[in-house]
Amino acid sequence: MEIAITKMSSKGQVVIPAEMREEISEGEKLVIIKVGDQFIIEKASKMDEKFKEDIEFARRTEAAYKRYEQGKFTEMDFDEFLKKLKTW
Repeated sequence: MEIAITKMSSKGQVVIPAEMREEISEGEKLVIIKVGDQFIIEKASKMDEKFKEDIEFARRTEAAYKRYEQGKFTEMDFDEFLKKLKTW
């Protein structure tokens, strides 16, 4: 196990210490998972495809729920929805 100390900038940027980023390429996507007070960083390329889909679904669901809370959804009945769906 390796341990290093870093800090977050005023812009929310965190530097991964040089000795820990040797296997990370510039521009590579990383997934950050927060569990309580712990943060886990994983290379997105190393993650299981199903897990990536689950994370994306959770992100989109959360965004949709926020739009719903802000009153940005349109209400319609089932038949009206099917009609609208066919135009997409």
